[in-house]
Formats: sequence, C-alpha cells, structure tokens
Amino acid sequence: MEVLFNTDNNIEGKERIEAYFTKKIKEDLSRFDDKVTRVEVHLSDENGDKGGANDKKCVLEVRPQGLKPVAVSSQDDTIEQAISGATKKMISSLSSLLGKLQSH
Repeated sequence: MEVLFNTDNNIEGKERIEAYFTKKIKEDLSRFDDKVTRVEVHLSDENGDKGGANDKKCVLEVRPQGLKPVAVSSQDDTIEQAISGATKKMISSLSSLLGKLQSH
C-alpha cells in the first residue's frame, strides 16, 4: 500500500507529519492491505494564518483494486485529530463497501 501526502503551503512540518502518519495510516488500514493499492492524504489549513477552530482538514482518498476511489474528509483543531478522524471514517467506509462485495 502506497501512501502519498499533499499539503497546502500553510501546513508546517510536512516531513515529520508524513513520516509519522504514513506508518500510522498503514497500521490502521492494514486489514485492507491486499485490497488497497494507494492512499492519498490531502492536508490543508482552511483559515491559513488567521487561525481558528476546526480549520485543519484531512481528505483521504483510497484506491481499492478494481473499484472506484473512495474519499472521506475530517476537519478538526489539529492535523493529528483531522487525520485520525478521516482514518476512522475510511475504515468504516471500506468495511461497509468490501463487506457488501463479499456478501454478493
């Protein structure tokens, strides 16, 4: 499973975030490892330099083998919380999608 990060110019510490969360995302999505080819992580700070609550956004786009991409998003106070929220949503989405495919 390949994990790719894309960030806007307002996200600081991209290398640290990428190193830590690549491992975390792979661990969290490990049960789908044989079904997912790529995960794209899009991080942005919606308010930029202005600050504010719930301004960090994470969009996860997963590409399951032979299926259309699945995308979820989460917005929170920190990048860490936004990534964690999006990962939880993705686990739920993939479980539902792949579960439906197995039952047919």
